[in-house]
Amino acid sequence: MSDTLRYAPETLDATLLSQNPRSGPAPAAANTSRRNTVLPRVEWHGERVDLLPSQRERFEEMRPLGQGGMGEVVLLKDNDIERLVALKRLPENADMDRVLRFVEEIRTVGQLDHPNIVPVHDVGVDERGRYFFVMKHLQGETLESIITQLRKGDRATHERFNFRARVQICIGVLNAVAYAHRKGFIHRDLKPANIMVGPFGEVTVMDWGLAKQVRPAAQPSQDSQGVAMRMRPVVESAPASPRTQVGSVIGTPLYMSPEQARGEQSLDARSDVYSLSVVFHELLFLKHYLEGRESLAQILEGVQSVTPPFNALQSNPHQSHVPAELAWFVARGMRKNPAERYASVEEMTEELQYLQEGRIAVHCQRTLLKRGLHEVLRFVDRHPAAVITISTLATAVMVGSVAFTLMSLLGG
Repeated sequence: MSDTLRYAPETLDATLLSQNPRSGPAPAAANTSRRNTVLPRVEWHGERVDLLPSQRERFEEMRPLGQGGMGEVVLLKDNDIERLVALKRLPENADMDRVLRFVEEIRTVGQLDHPNIVPVHDVGVDERGRYFFVMKHLQGETLESIITQLRKGDRATHERFNFRARVQICIGVLNAVAYAHRKGFIHRDLKPANIMVGPFGEVTVMDWGLAKQVRPAAQPSQDSQGVAMRMRPVVESAPASPRTQVGSVIGTPLYMSPEQARGEQSLDARSDVYSLSVVFHELLFLKHYLEGRESLAQILEGVQSVTPPFNALQSNPHQSHVPAELAWFVARGMRKNPAERYASVEEMTEELQYLQEGRIAVHCQRTLLKRGLHEVLRFVDRHPAAVITISTLATAVMVGSVAFTLMSLLGG
């Protein structure tokens, strides 16, 4: 559950919604979540089977999973399908802006049918008038938790999440965000806490509550399904926090792009590119590039001006040096000028795949050496017969040279 909050930094004391509340609609009492199971209980008596109607309440609440500015997430047991699911619901008496954004999140995720995006199973209103939606319960841990364990030097975590495994996580995240971008949505709140990694390496991007459709309804693509663009800014009552603040500025300050931190409304995919690169930089180096900045003002200023030294060899003491090609990969994504970043998430994915294949661009001595070694290996793969011939000749020359030397010594 994201702890996403909202603010308008230039008008925090004047425009908080709590001073002018607008209550959301009061749902009809009949539209509640108290549903009974519909599948019968099965009992076998030898070869005879009895189907007994079940009158249990379908969803049984187990325990809370998270709490944040947009409500809470709880773990449920679905007594019909006999599986665990997660339920996200608004707090009681949620204001209109929260209700609208909650509806936006449901309908956004409903359009994003992708293996790396958590699916929505059902929606409803409970007996206390709280809107909710039911989604898949994800097993595993957040990327934030993984980074914390890596930073502490946990040996098991380092063995599981070496640099190769971290690249695979990056590819999973890129696939999800690229799909959303093709659908016309940008996430606007990409951060380690919103990325889940499962026990088998499965990657899921969560919490699309701040997602925004940036493709105008007048110019829909084949994938956009004609959903109109919604540009209205949202302001909610919330305390200032350096982790997640939103209003005319929307997102998490530590992971915002410079243009997002300035509150620009005309964001595009390159804003998500920056946020993704910040996440990947932290996953690689195990240190946030704005570490040490505590206040909101310091963080927002750092987003505009601070660039980490990507060519430095220093890394976390618990791991080997970050591969140079990966450091340069995130460096381009974190350019302050959007025009100098990757133009799309697809371009990031393509570049990362090139790096995995050894097609490394030369930026420094380390990348020059690695590029040369990979070129040699590719030559071996493309011309095995020539390599064998050359190796045989080289061996013959070496043997002949050694024999000649020995004969000279003995003769002398």
